[in-house]
Order: sequence, then structure tokens, then C-alpha cells
Amino acid sequence: MGQTKNRELTSYLSIGSNLGDRKNNLDNAINHLKSKAGFVINTSKVYESEPWGLKNQNFFLNQVIKLKTTFSPQDLLKCCKNIEVKMGRSKSIKWGERNIDIDILYFSKLILNEDDLKIPHPLIQERKFVLLPLNELNKTFIHPSLNKTNYKMLEDCIDNSNIFLYGNK
Repeated sequence: MGQTKNRELTSYLSIGSNLGDRKNNLDNAINHLKSKAGFVINTSKVYESEPWGLKNQNFFLNQVIKLKTTFSPQDLLKCCKNIEVKMGRSKSIKWGERNIDIDILYFSKLILNEDDLKIPHPLIQERKFVLLPLNELNKTFIHPSLNKTNYKMLEDCIDNSNIFLYGNK
């Protein structure tokens, strides 16, 4: 896989699961990322949230991880998709049920707009289930294209879905 010329860059990834042993799925995804994609610097707490987009399905567990990687953004995406397949994810309907979902939220301060990869993730500011754990890891990071901190995006977010710290309902 392509590397960023031995330069380690920081990336934030969102992971989610609403099928099977959801917590174990998150833990397995993190372990795969540690062994294949780079060094996991930090992980947020786990949050449980009602489904976003398509409502008639199980609640999700969500978490954000901060990762140092030498991969290029495209190669990190390939790595994430390979992990999803290895963990048994199959193509499903948009926003449908899945045992694992791994999304790149940020890749350093890069802005990338390709057909298969958009960085920053285009829906960060609309998803409280992403913004809450992301704020745990870095409230002051400035979204490179919106020019708002993660904290300000959370303040402005109109997503009113129910989100709980996992195990604290």
C-alpha cells in the first residue's frame, strides 16, 4: 500500500456497528486497524445511538479513534474497506444495518474530493453520534473546509437523535 513518504499523519476514524456483538465488533475493528493501518493514539468512549438515516433497525454502537498512519488517504480507505470485508460486512442499503462500518473523518488537515473518498467526511457536522466522541478526542480541531472547531459543530448540530454513553442508559 502507498505511504506518505514515511511521514506519519494523524487521521480520525469513526467506527460503528448495529449487528451481532456490537462492542466486540468495535474492538475487533480497532485491533485490525492497529495491526494493519498504523498506531492508535487514542479512542473515545463508546456511544449507543438510535439509527441515523434509516430508522427501522437496531441501535448502533459508535466510537472515534485517533490514528497515526503512513498510508495515503486512498490506501487508508482500502485498508478500512478490507477490514470491513474481513469482518463479514456485505454491501447493504445506504445507512442500513451492518456489523461494522469504518469511515475516515479527517486525514490531517487535508481536503479531498474524489468520487470514492471525501475528506473531511461530508456529514460530520450533521451527526451527533460522530461529533460527541470526536469532541472527546479533540474539541479544538478546526474542520478544514467549514472552518469550525469540532466543539462549535457539536453546538450547532441540529441532530436530535438519542445518544447515550454505552452502558449508561
